[in-house]
Order: sequence, then structure tokens, then C-alpha cells
Amino acid sequence: MFGRWLGSRGQAGGRGGALAGVQVPRTAGVLSCRVLDPVSEPVRQAEFVVTDSVGRKVTAGETDPFGSLLATVPAGDYRLAVKAEGFTPFHGAVTVTEGAHATLGDVTLQLAQPPQLPDPGDWDIEPNHSQIGFTARHIGLARIHGRFNTFAGAVRIADRMEDSAMHVIIDAASIDTNVQMRDDHLRSGDFLDVGRYPTLEFYSERFVHRGGNRWGVTGALTLHGVSRTVTLDTQYLGLGNGLEGETRAACRATTELHREDFTLTWQTMLARGIAVVGPSISIDLDIQIVPRG
Repeated sequence: MFGRWLGSRGQAGGRGGALAGVQVPRTAGVLSCRVLDPVSEPVRQAEFVVTDSVGRKVTAGETDPFGSLLATVPAGDYRLAVKAEGFTPFHGAVTVTEGAHATLGDVTLQLAQPPQLPDPGDWDIEPNHSQIGFTARHIGLARIHGRFNTFAGAVRIADRMEDSAMHVIIDAASIDTNVQMRDDHLRSGDFLDVGRYPTLEFYSERFVHRGGNRWGVTGALTLHGVSRTVTLDTQYLGLGNGLEGETRAACRATTELHREDFTLTWQTMLARGIAVVGPSISIDLDIQIVPRG
């Protein structure tokens, strides 16, 4: 693909060469490769990073729909790192010279061994090493970060991971954005109304494997007296051992909630027509679970 445009490795461009028509600064060159899976299919949206000889990032991005990457960089020695979900990372070295094209050709990523799943049985969320956080847009500019300090939950791991279930209960009054006046407002009837709705609850019995270590966990979230279906985009991080040798499993998960879906409709506008609070809330979870008992 790039050979038609740029010619082979080391071929000079700019003065009627293969790089003619490609805007390349005089002191730079072009780096390229094509990223493939083990059956020679292109790996799209693979993440790549180019670093210089002392480890500083020079450029980064994703492969195109054909698995190709193309970068213009100053002449020099570089390391190329490529990674994609479900594959082992690739690392390679390449030298780029002025006005030339350096290619690594076809880079084949090997399938990664998926992390071991938790053993079947009952597991509890370990709150001291877990966090349920959120981010909201403020006055159309900044982002406000917060968390819930008190929560509990359990996961029942089935023989087939897809048949597993989980239940999480969050103390609504434990909301914490590190500003007392703002937290009091969030606990009031304008928002969470913790006097009437003291908890948030999430229950799921649908675990869908999305490939590699990615899972979709879909269930019902009850917030402000309203239940809606929510899917957690989950990255399973594998098993490990704590300081006392106990087995732990960990994951990260994200989702986005729209306030109006849960009748959290309080709003006020600035004089120039900008909403004080954005319409959506980003949820970020870092969870560790331990076997019950």
C-alpha cells in the first residue's frame, strides 16, 4: 500500500522521488508499517507509540481500517510500540533518514493468553481497594470529580462466566466532591434526595465477553427511585495476591449516565445561557473482589 506512494525503505523523496507529493520537512523522514493478526487480517485501531533514543514520545496514534500506520518524524533512531486488545504488544527499532521512507513492513501481532478468570463461587467487593467515582461537566468548561465513599457488593462467579451475577449497593449520602457546600446540595432534593432515596443499587446477571479481557456487564441501576438498564464497559485485569496472600481479582469499568433518565433534572443557567451542570455523568469504577469468607 505505502510502497505505491512512498517506495521502498531508504528511497529518497521530495525531488521527483517516491515521496513527491507527500509534504515531508527537509530534516524528516517517513516511518510506516502494516499491523496484521496471525491469519494476516489487518488489525484496525491498534495503538502505536514512537519514542526516540532516550524514551521520549515523539508521536502516537491508531492504525487505519487497513491496519496501516504512517508517521512523519525527524531523522533519527526510534522505537515503535504497537498494542491491541487481545494481542501481545510489539516492539521494534527503526532508523529514519532525511527525505527517506523507513518501513517495518508487515508486523504480525500474536494472540495474548487471556487472564485467568476467578474461580466459581461467591466473592465480595473489597472496599478498601475499590473506588466508585464520577465526573461531571461544570459551566461548560471544567470537570468536577467525585466519588462515593461507602458501598458494598458481591459477585457470584458461575461455572460459565457469562452466567455470573453481581449486586452493588451504594450509600447515596456518602457522595464526596471535596467541597462541603456542593456535597450538601447534591444530597438535597435538587439532586439525590438522600432522605427519600438513601441508596443506589446495581444488579446484573448478564456478562457478555467482548473479546480479550473486555466484558460488557449489563444490569438495572436504581437511582433517585428510577431503574434503567446500564452496561458497564469492563476491562478484566486478572488475578493476584494481597499482602496476606489472599486471592484477589480486579477490573476497571466505565459507563455514562444521562441525568434526565433518572429524573435528576435540576438546572440553572449562567447569564450567557450556559448550563451550570452538564447533562451527562461519566462513571469510573476500580474494583477488587476477594473470595467470601
